Amino acid sequence: MQANRFKEALLNPSVFPVTWELVPGRGAREVAQEKAIALAGQAARGEKIQALTVTDNPGGTPAMSADFMGCEILKLGIEPLVHFTCKDKNRNQIESQLYALDRAGGRNLLVMSGDYPVSGYQGRPAPVFDLDPIHTLQLISDMNRGLEYPGVKGKVRHQPSDFFTGAVVSPFKATEAEQMLQYYKLKKKIDAGAQFIVTQLGYDVRKFHEILLFMKQSGFNLPLMGNIYILPYGAAKMMNRNELPGSVVTDKLLAEIDRERNDPDKGEGARILRAARMYAIMKGMGFSGVHIGGHNIKYEQVEEIIRQGEGLTSQWTDLIRHFDYPITDGFYYFEYDPNTGLNREKPTQRKSRPLDAKGECCYGFSRLFHKLMFEPGKKLYGVMKGLSGKVAGTKMEGIFHKLEHLTKVMLFDCKDCGDCALIDVAYLCPMSQCPKNQRNGACGGSFEGWCEVYPGKKQCVYVRAYARLKKHGEEARLEKGIVPPCNWDLYQTSSWINFYLGKDHTSKRQDNSSSGN
Repeated sequence: MQANRFKEALLNPSVFPVTWELVPGRGAREVAQEKAIALAGQAARGEKIQALTVTDNPGGTPAMSADFMGCEILKLGIEPLVHFTCKDKNRNQIESQLYALDRAGGRNLLVMSGDYPVSGYQGRPAPVFDLDPIHTLQLISDMNRGLEYPGVKGKVRHQPSDFFTGAVVSPFKATEAEQMLQYYKLKKKIDAGAQFIVTQLGYDVRKFHEILLFMKQSGFNLPLMGNIYILPYGAAKMMNRNELPGSVVTDKLLAEIDRERNDPDKGEGARILRAARMYAIMKGMGFSGVHIGGHNIKYEQVEEIIRQGEGLTSQWTDLIRHFDYPITDGFYYFEYDPNTGLNREKPTQRKSRPLDAKGECCYGFSRLFHKLMFEPGKKLYGVMKGLSGKVAGTKMEGIFHKLEHLTKVMLFDCKDCGDCALIDVAYLCPMSQCPKNQRNGACGGSFEGWCEVYPGKKQCVYVRAYARLKKHGEEARLEKGIVPPCNWDLYQTSSWINFYLGKDHTSKRQDNSSSGN
């Protein structure tokens, strides 16, 4: 098999690889697709870029398949880095997609939740979000080892694939809860098999330094790539209004870009210089490489950023002052270092900080209810387990299930999935209260604590869960243990019976824990 040049470059400490983002756009033979292929050809001939990243339905709108475009790019002699999102496909289709990519030689994947769908043929499509990025990373890891599953004649084991998979993290969150949730989920992504990490979009140098320090202190020894976006006023204005979820542009930065529009070149030189300075800072700090993106960018501009950035790297500490764009009252994981303008290696004291969401009295009731009914050794646990065994498979099971479901609808807005994750999210249902059905932590699209899909209307369910748990000093529970995807074999069945009879993920995890596995 041909060597993976992007992987080799990213894992080589003496190389500082650059990836460049291409957006295929909507259509098959339109200008956007032809332009993307032409730019890919330039990049392949220029040999300054180690991989071309291909977006997957950015903004939630339909576009040319990132997989297909990646395979077209591979034919030109340069590695594609395919954005692999979970929003439009169930787990079977994701597995099929991975088989096709493996056979075609597309090995580099950047796994993420994906933007919530916003438009499509005759209206908004149904979002899928069957697997989250952590489940997808687990599947890819299993495929790299040789996927095993039961067949008609016994266990089937496939030939191992050779995927090189990355994941995304945002250090640019405003609130303590959002930021800690990003770091908790990062740990799960790495445990699930992420082999490199790429940051979200932002322009606060302390935050770039923060993620480096966090990974170092956490013992996460894998490559980290910084995200550089060549920022024109139009895109900056959208990011400032949170119209591109997860991307952060402060009022101060927006005002500077607005002034730059009056330059003779309409701000192009300032945009390239800003990106080159970011390149230099990231290389000087110790990032493993950078990802460069931007709308309608020419290949020559990317080369210019690399050229200027390399020239500025030796003086990267002098450039820190150009990226003082903190979120107002924003949370930092580490304490500020006034001598460098970056961070000390001492974490911020979080215990006394106020909660980012209101306390909710029903959580106390849920904790008590859980201790009485769902912890082995308690009196009601034995009663409920015995009752579940007696009613399962009888006419009484339907009545038992309806009473349970009615109770949980009133208290938790239950969707009756039968494989309940309430216990994993501080008794908040991720299937009904998170539009992306995230069972392992918040997506990257929240803004100042608000849900990406309902900004200003609904708080992120994980921000609420963090506040509930922090009140009891238990917020770190959100980073422990990967919650498996919902088992839809159990849909519209009693989750209580499934728990007591050992059918759901909670009981299976409990059994493994008690047996020492």
